[in-house]
Amino acid sequence: MISLRNVLSSANRFCTIKQTGERYITTAAAPLCFRLTQAVAGEPLKKKKKLDPMLVRHKEERRKKKIEKAIRRLEKNAGQLKPLEELEVPRTVLQEIEIRKRPTSPMLEEVEEERASLFKKWSKYKYQQHFTEVNMIETIIASRERALEELRLESEDLWFEAVQLDQTLLPFTAKGPVATPPIKDYESPDGEYIDKTPTWD
Repeated sequence: MISLRNVLSSANRFCTIKQTGERYITTAAAPLCFRLTQAVAGEPLKKKKKLDPMLVRHKEERRKKKIEKAIRRLEKNAGQLKPLEELEVPRTVLQEIEIRKRPTSPMLEEVEEERASLFKKWSKYKYQQHFTEVNMIETIIASRERALEELRLESEDLWFEAVQLDQTLLPFTAKGPVATPPIKDYESPDGEYIDKTPTWD
């Protein structure tokens, strides 16, 4: 009869234990094969340094003041909109504004009166044009509605056909090459680009 002690002693002859860093690798004869222990990542706790309570309080106050200052700055700029670079005047133009100014001669009183009267006449003309256009559109719409009502009284089928959209009202057909011929000595772009869009936090 084979005892457990004999089995363990024979297994130990074919078993080697190797330590690598924080793990133990065991190699043994079949059926054990390779086994890995759990990673040991423990570390003794560091001793806490004794800090002066005044220094800690001073540090906390400084941090609190910094946060309050940032909040005040954000509240101050809360009403401002994000700037549009396309609409901003360059600094060089602002610096040269005195040089760029053109001398303006005073306008005669007769010219001012003539311009004012022309502006009034033009405003009156455009108002009349708009008024006539609106009246014409309203008249056409009212006439169309009356005609549709009369048609509906005559025949429901004809009215239904009349209110349908006319697909042939704007006929459009396009015919072109199905493939573009290749351009000789054309270097295609690689598609890479650098995004320089400014961002505001």
